[in-house]
Amino acid sequence: QVQLVESGGGLVQAGGSLRLSCAASGRSFSSYAMGWFRQAPGQEREFVAAISWSSSTSYADSVKGRFTISRDNAKGTADLQMNSLQPEDTAVYFCAREKYSLWGLQRRPDAYDSWGQGTQVTVSS
Repeated sequence: QVQLVESGGGLVQAGGSLRLSCAASGRSFSSYAMGWFRQAPGQEREFVAAISWSSSTSYADSVKGRFTISRDNAKGTADLQMNSLQPEDTAVYFCAREKYSLWGLQRRPDAYDSWGQGTQVTVSS
């Protein structure tokens, strides 16, 4: 079972930027798509972005043009660059690995079976 550890969260003013990083342990990182999700208090976990094993990307409409997902297979990391942050981006952000290797990009949380512990992102107005 892979272990995922997120870092980079924090408090930022509206319009600011943060970069989240997800470090994965174990082998075969390059064969799996990685995703970022977020969950605000009282709300369901929602899809933010994903990057496939071949580096294709997918974004939620709410973050398209502001967030960029990337991966470094040599380092076993998947990062989320977040620009033009808004108060509605406030949430706990989770990285996750898809269930199956060489699978297409998925947006449903149940398509992922390995999750990090989450990192808090707070955007003040």
